Amino acid sequence: MKKLMTGDEAIARGAYEAGVSYASAYPGTPSTEILENLSTYKEIYAEWAPNEKVAMESAIGASVAGLRSIVSMKHVGMNVAADPMFTWAYMGVNGGNVIVTADEPGMFSSQNEQDNRNYAKAAKIAMMEPSDSQECIDMVKAAYDLGEEFDTPFIIRMTTRVCHSKSIVELTDRAEQQPKIWEKNPAKYVCLPAIARKLRVNLEKRMEKLAAYSETTPFNRMEMGDTRVGVIASGICYYYAKEVFGEEASYLKLGFTNPLPAGLIKDFCSKVDKVYILEENDPYIEEFVKQQGCACIGKELFPSYGELTPDVIRACITGKENQVMDFDHSKLIGRAPSFCAGCPHRGLFYRLGKRKDIMISGDIGCYTLAAAKPYSAMDSTVCMGASISLGHGAQRAFNMEGVNRRVVTVLGDSTFFHTGINSLINTVYNKSNTVNIILDNRITGMTGHQNNPGTGYTAKGEETTLIRIEDLVRAIGMKHVYVINPNNLQEVDDTLDKCLALDEPSVIITRWPCALKKFSKEDKAEFDSLFVTKNKVDEEKCVGCRLCLKAGCPAMSYDRKAKKVHINKAQCVGCDVCTQVCPKAAIVKEEA
Repeated sequence: MKKLMTGDEAIARGAYEAGVSYASAYPGTPSTEILENLSTYKEIYAEWAPNEKVAMESAIGASVAGLRSIVSMKHVGMNVAADPMFTWAYMGVNGGNVIVTADEPGMFSSQNEQDNRNYAKAAKIAMMEPSDSQECIDMVKAAYDLGEEFDTPFIIRMTTRVCHSKSIVELTDRAEQQPKIWEKNPAKYVCLPAIARKLRVNLEKRMEKLAAYSETTPFNRMEMGDTRVGVIASGICYYYAKEVFGEEASYLKLGFTNPLPAGLIKDFCSKVDKVYILEENDPYIEEFVKQQGCACIGKELFPSYGELTPDVIRACITGKENQVMDFDHSKLIGRAPSFCAGCPHRGLFYRLGKRKDIMISGDIGCYTLAAAKPYSAMDSTVCMGASISLGHGAQRAFNMEGVNRRVVTVLGDSTFFHTGINSLINTVYNKSNTVNIILDNRITGMTGHQNNPGTGYTAKGEETTLIRIEDLVRAIGMKHVYVINPNNLQEVDDTLDKCLALDEPSVIITRWPCALKKFSKEDKAEFDSLFVTKNKVDEEKCVGCRLCLKAGCPAMSYDRKAKKVHINKAQCVGCDVCTQVCPKAAIVKEEA
């Protein structure tokens, strides 16, 4: 049966058809939909882990115990998972194991643009790069068979365009797998130095065998056409190249990219006059080709950042921009991303941004938008969980320098479970005096509402133990813990005053559901009248001062002719932040 699928859907389908039984992940664009789709197959146990390291270790455990397993993450998540992954390469698999990294050239929703092909090379793990959804299925299925044959985990390296683009795939039935028998084998699975030294030698021998396979695999192939130009490409760049050169070039399509096929590359280069290397980000293939003594054109012509789209490739080669329809650019209106109407982060950042003599250490999530106007309430963002530990270091530095400045750290609930817990333990243990704010909007918001340990539900929607953040925080020794409604601006101010007056660490938990969330029965029981009212402007009282607009709600706009503020009824959810900002009490509840 044929079906239209995204790359993420196809990765999940490939795992299903390959007989995978265990899946773990932490959500992150553009990888999130992989586990979301895996969770729809009843034959696969699928879970959201607190972070990528835990997801990797859980998938390793399932493999050791005999099941085929898969772990998926966005590219920066592999930094978190790298610790177990490097040693896993030494050990080898029992049941097959696939590690999916979704890289993001162009940084549409990421803080950096790292190229995780380098991880495969550094960790000495076999890697494949699909170009379309059918290859996603085919390569995942092959990775399990090959992984068990060569005793190695496999990395499947995706990029945003492959993850989210749709193409036709051919579906087949699931190949049920009998679990591999687990046998006590410390010489394979206990990486003490004496054992790991032997495994290291085995790893090199394994890579030699994989290099030989790379020369003959159908995932690496030559497509000979016009021999005046040769293109070596992998992933989505293969299709970009085909769009630019068409039949006027020959192609070496690389799908099995660690180890790379030295002989095949030399053979291809000998058959063409000029070789272009098309790859996004780092010169991973280019450096290998040059090591083989083959002349090629790569990053000296093509950019090492951003997406290498057909327009970019064409401009680099011809020096001409692609002709597009012209229009009056003055008519464009810049629209920066903003908090949704009713977002529970708005009230907190509206008030926090007005504080003087504080540094705000931020984190990864929707709330990173607070760095922009009108809030200007975030001074740093590095990686998941870094807000608390970075804030601790900055506060220590200010204290040592004699600078009268307090540090306030901010991160979300899922981020706190991810890596914020360890950072907060460090703050308590080392007697910091930061104010630490955990934004508990009852869901993993930015990546599309995945459950986390604080929601009380699993990835498959099953009820589970709800881990309350305030209980965790008190358990690690935090004495000053406050749970507040972030929509109540007076409560926000009073609690900030209280915590900033302390010379000890404190935690403020802003607890209110995301406005877009499908409310659970626990949400409805805890929070009274969730977004059931709407606000309107009393035009008799409104003086057009526009102070309410500084709260940044997209449901509000200013009518320049009437010199009055208007609230879009379709967007308003009655959070009441604007009613507290208005100095004239001109914003009131609509009558039911």
